[in-house]
Amino acid sequence: MISIKTPLEIARLRESGRIVALTFHHIEPMVVPGVTTEEIDREIAHFIVSQGGRPAFKGIPNSAGIPFPGNSCISIDEQVVHGIPDGRVLQLGQIVGIDIGAEKNGYYGDAARTYKVGEVDPEKDRLMKVTEQALSNGIKQARPGNRLGAISHAIQSCVEDAGFNVVRDLVGHGIGSALHEPPQVPNFGSPQQGPRLRAGIALAIEPMVNAGGWAIKFLPDGWNVVTADGSPSAHFENTIIITESEPEILTILAEDQ
Repeated sequence: MISIKTPLEIARLRESGRIVALTFHHIEPMVVPGVTTEEIDREIAHFIVSQGGRPAFKGIPNSAGIPFPGNSCISIDEQVVHGIPDGRVLQLGQIVGIDIGAEKNGYYGDAARTYKVGEVDPEKDRLMKVTEQALSNGIKQARPGNRLGAISHAIQSCVEDAGFNVVRDLVGHGIGSALHEPPQVPNFGSPQQGPRLRAGIALAIEPMVNAGGWAIKFLPDGWNVVTADGSPSAHFENTIIITESEPEILTILAEDQ
């Protein structure tokens, strides 16, 4: 069942979302050649705790019961999502997706950004811009009366019009007192499909976009997801609350809106 958040729940979601947004601002200068993903992950955890929160991803089990070992997901180039932070060193020309979740007072914020490591080739740059635009287009459809598929369709249209492909085996999700709640939010589909949207629904909308085909594969560690054809992938995500008017984005700061 899709829950409608109370004013108190929305206030708590705002708190957690703000921590996520502040964390991105804090670690963005670290995304440079020579830094390891493990170093970025440690700083993410330290900053979230300094803000009164808890890294939300640490220890979450996957379908096989394997707990996620990192505080955040850091995915490079062909890694789509769920990259495990380790000693891998960032290299000039890579793109890096960073997915951060924070919990405070029992409620969650969840967002992702893809960054350039120095200068990148034009196609990677375009991939990032299209993915971020697709997220924006999807969020604009998060209005009362629309069906959930309106979000999915807006994302898919933006991506495919640019010649890229949305990942079809992974989805966005509802969010609240659990990191993952109903409904699932696919990044493709008909605008007439899915439940009617209502004010008070909280969603984590997250297009994952491949420069090549949409197919993915899981690596043997059970977490890392990569493009099947080795093409680069970009990932942008925000937590939003549907209101009676414009959707409110909870994981960006007011000065960035």
